[in-house]
Amino acid sequence: MQFKLIIAFVKPNVSDKVVDAMKKGGATGATIIPARGTGIHEAKSFFGLTIEDQTEIILVLVEEHVVEKLLEVISEAGDFKKPGTGIAIVVPAEHIIGLESQMKKFKDQARDKYF
Repeated sequence: MQFKLIIAFVKPNVSDKVVDAMKKGGATGATIIPARGTGIHEAKSFFGLTIEDQTEIILVLVEEHVVEKLLEVISEAGDFKKPGTGIAIVVPAEHIIGLESQMKKFKDQARDKYF
């Protein structure tokens, strides 16, 4: 099995919505990390200090065949078509341990995709 890591940067007010949608789309879980950042749409200042917007980083390890579907789900749930709402990237994941409890779900997803 080939795995990918989806990394989504979203506003805190939509992270639960994005994660719930991803679970419905086939993800078996997610890790959410609070963060802060700035971009061209969020840059604000207050008495000369730049205010950095709060964001959350959602990490989801998935089997390769569900990546495209989950990217669509993330984009829709996070309203990514609007500027400054979020971004998601996908990176390859290798040498993974600790997924024994989720392997049945991954195998079922793969079987459903090909049969």
